[in-house]
Amino acid sequence: MSSSKSYEIIKGTSSTPVKAWIQGVPLEKEARQQLLNLTTLPFIHKWIAAMPDVHFGKGATVGSVIPTKKAIIPAAVGVDLGCGMMAVETSLRAKDLPDNLKAIRTAIEKAVPHGRTHGGKRNDRGAWGKIPEIVYEAWNPMVRVYETLTKKHPRLGQGNDVNQLGTLGGGNHFIEVCLDEREHVWVMLHSGSRGVGNRMGMYFIDLARKEMGDKLGTLPDKDLAYLEEGSRYFTDYVDAVEWAQHYASTNRKLMMRAVLGTLSNCGLPPFEAKGMAVNCHHNYVSKETHYQEEVYVTRKGAVSAKQGELGIIPGSMGAKSFIVRGLGNKESFESCSHGAGRALSRTAAKRQFTIQDHQKATEGIECRKDAEVIDETPGAYKDIDKVMAAQADLVETVHV
Repeated sequence: MSSSKSYEIIKGTSSTPVKAWIQGVPLEKEARQQLLNLTTLPFIHKWIAAMPDVHFGKGATVGSVIPTKKAIIPAAVGVDLGCGMMAVETSLRAKDLPDNLKAIRTAIEKAVPHGRTHGGKRNDRGAWGKIPEIVYEAWNPMVRVYETLTKKHPRLGQGNDVNQLGTLGGGNHFIEVCLDEREHVWVMLHSGSRGVGNRMGMYFIDLARKEMGDKLGTLPDKDLAYLEEGSRYFTDYVDAVEWAQHYASTNRKLMMRAVLGTLSNCGLPPFEAKGMAVNCHHNYVSKETHYQEEVYVTRKGAVSAKQGELGIIPGSMGAKSFIVRGLGNKESFESCSHGAGRALSRTAAKRQFTIQDHQKATEGIECRKDAEVIDETPGAYKDIDKVMAAQADLVETVHV
């Protein structure tokens, strides 16, 4: 590695480099190899940009920005299409909250379906049993495109869809009530396109492999199978991704509305959801112009950070988070990190940390402290302050 500016240049056998904003944060060997695998593809535009939260993922690293010409890699876009963050500032202040927040957490957990039970089938607590009218109202504008897609690809319609709109999911998805540096109360949440987006992602990853046929064996990783413009499934894939990204954004808006409504019934002073509101994807693809060429930009665990654009970079469940404003750094393809980034895999975290470790790391925070969330314990993530320091030329901090 050689050092240049605020990023490091990583080069393998290809002439395409990686520009990695990783100064002061670790880069695992496996993630480094995944980045180099991407550079061998013939349609990469300029270079790969690696964000400071970069870590090993499926096919491509999480925390990478992949600009491509006339092709998209479905596994790089991922399966939680449109996954992202939303944050809303309220007029509440710290003094307005009770000393014990358990009742508020319990009320939010009742208001928003979350997790997964019964194998995701009919009695799944993470989906609606009786779908609220407001969810149907949000779903109706999506139906026409969805039916067009499912008519051409019936497998896409075989599972959860409207019954998971306005629900959180599991894994690292979360809802959080937090205070900024001025003691203003915010609501922040993280979720994506739920089961329907996952199904679309998996389906087109499989189709990309099949479409490549014998050429699949020439790739350094079969999960780098790609769809080219003009090929049989390319347009349908782009349509599916755009639809899922809209679903994900709507999903976050519905949950935010539910949480704010719940807070208003928790005995708090009357308040407004005023001030800043941010809703941004960090797992998606979009068509953009960079260095005078129109390209597809895949942000796999990365946020758009155009000049003046607001974004959200959350820490772990025991750390601070950041509302940021983009600086429009061209070399990062106007992007920044999507979080702290994992330092340990879920399996390694469960092996290394105990419930007692987790309780200590989240002391003073009202949250789950049981064995099922050990893989999300703060120690499983990189130091968010170091991650932010490594991308000082990508974003500026607005609120902490």
